[in-house]
Amino acid sequence: MPVTPDALAHAEDLADFVAASPSSYHAAAEVASRLEGAGFTRLEEEAAWPAQPGGRFVTVRDGAVIAWVVPTDAGATTPAHVFGAHTDSPGFKLKPQPTTGTRGWLQAGVEVYGGPLLNSWLDRELRLAGRLALADGRVVLADTGPLLRLPQLAIHLDRNVNANGIALDKQVETQPVWGLGDPTQADVLAELAASADVAASDIRGYDVVMADSARGAVFGKDDAFFASGRLDDLASVHAGVVALVEIAARTRTKAPIAVLAAFDHEELGSASRSGAAGPFLEDVLERLYAGLGADSSERRRAYASSWCLSSDVGHSVHPNYVAKHDPVVQPVLGSGPILKINANQRYATDAVGAASWRTWCERVGVDTQEFVSNNAVPCGSTIGPITATRLGIRTVDIGIPILSMHSARELAGVSDLYDLARTAESFFTA
Repeated sequence: MPVTPDALAHAEDLADFVAASPSSYHAAAEVASRLEGAGFTRLEEEAAWPAQPGGRFVTVRDGAVIAWVVPTDAGATTPAHVFGAHTDSPGFKLKPQPTTGTRGWLQAGVEVYGGPLLNSWLDRELRLAGRLALADGRVVLADTGPLLRLPQLAIHLDRNVNANGIALDKQVETQPVWGLGDPTQADVLAELAASADVAASDIRGYDVVMADSARGAVFGKDDAFFASGRLDDLASVHAGVVALVEIAARTRTKAPIAVLAAFDHEELGSASRSGAAGPFLEDVLERLYAGLGADSSERRRAYASSWCLSSDVGHSVHPNYVAKHDPVVQPVLGSGPILKINANQRYATDAVGAASWRTWCERVGVDTQEFVSNNAVPCGSTIGPITATRLGIRTVDIGIPILSMHSARELAGVSDLYDLARTAESFFTA
C-alpha cells in the first residue's frame, strides 16, 4: 500500500524528535518539553503531587520520563494502560580523562555502551551529547553537534579487508578523532562546556555519549523507508508521545489511566534507578493511586486489570540472510507492527496478551505481524519481562520490524512507525 501523507508527516516529526534526542537525557527532556507544550504539568519528584482526575502530568528522573493522563472519573481501582519504551541506544560513552591523541591528532577516549555494531560507526560525523554536573549544583544538557569521526583504515593498508572483514579492537581502534594538535594543550570537555555555555572548569561530572549527527531521512520506492540513528528505541518513545498527546486532548471517562514510561539503560539490562528494573514506574504509580485515594489493596486491584505494552524494535526478515530467521515467521518492513513471542519468556507475550494486542490493532485498522526467533539464533530481551515481574501487570511485547538493528543508523518502514502510534492510541483508550 502507498505510504499516506499522515505517515510521512509522522516520519518527519520522528526525524525532528531524534535530532533533538542524541542522549537519553535529551530524549527525556524532549518528551517533557513536548508534553508541557501540549498542556501537561511537569512534576518534580521532591514536591508534593496533586490528586487531580482529568489531570495530565509528566516527571523526569535522569534519562527516564513517565507521563500520564487521568480520566475525569478515575477512582482508586481504575486500571492503568502503560506504554513502555526506552531512551538509550547502543553506542559509545565518554571515559574519564577523555582528551587523548597521538602523532598530531586529537582523540576522545570512549567506552563501548551496550552492544553496537561497531563497524557501522566508521566514517560518520558524530556528536557528543549528554549531561554535565556543575560545581554550583546545576545539571545542564550539552550537545556539540558534528565534532568527531572514526576514520576507517584505507584498503591500501589492509588489502584483505574485503575478504576477512573488519574486526575492530574495542580499545585501540574505536577512539574517534576530533581535531589536530597537542592533546596536552586541548580539552574535549571544553567543547562540551562551550555548547552548554558553561565553563569547562565548572564541570564536576558528566554522562556523555556519541551519536550520529545525520538527520533521519525518508527514501526508497514510494517513500517506503525511514533511516535514522536511535530508532531503537526512540521510534517507540515518539509513538507513545504522539498517542498520549492525542488522547490528552479529549475528555475521557470510563477509560484507563494512560501512562507513557520511557526508561533508561535498557541496553545494559535495565538495572538502575532510571531503568525498568528500578523503582521509577512503581514509585510513580504508588503516588498516582495514593492521590486517587487508593490503599495498597485497591492499588493491587487496579494492577490486576492493568496492561503494559512493552514496545521495542524487532527483526525484519533480511533478504540477504534469510537463514538467520525463522523459516516460517518472517515479518517485513511496511506490513505492520510486530507481536513478539518467545517460549523462554524473553518476551512477556502470552495467549491473552496476543488476543488483546490484535483487538487494539483491529480497532484502528492496523495490520500486525508476529516475530519469533530462529531456534539457533537466540533473541535478546526487553523491559517487558522486567515490568511484569516487578509489578505483576499483564504485559505484551510488541514493536516495529527494522533492519540494521544496533547500527549507528537503523532502517524502518514509514507506515509501521505511524501504525505503531495509532495502535498506542487505541491501547490508551481501550
